[in-house]
Amino acid sequence: MTIRYSKKFRKQYQKLTPKLQQKTTDAIKLWSQKPNDKSLRLHKLSGKMSRFHIIDVTGDLRVLYEIVNDEVYLYQMISTHSQLYG
Repeated sequence: MTIRYSKKFRKQYQKLTPKLQQKTTDAIKLWSQKPNDKSLRLHKLSGKMSRFHIIDVTGDLRVLYEIVNDEVYLYQMISTHSQLYG
């Protein structure tokens, strides 16, 4: 499995507080080890965003990623629920 990060993801990550950066890193690490862990509340989006999947980092903070192929996962952005769906 290869995880890649978009430029946008990296910029958004840098703007997070250190605490949220750590929570994000922990969530991605957990996902890479146990992708079906229920605490991640992993789900696929629908509609015009149907190529993306979401990991819930906190109650409001989400990580959006896409599956490029069987081995490559591209993390696209970190955002709040309202920013993603608003």
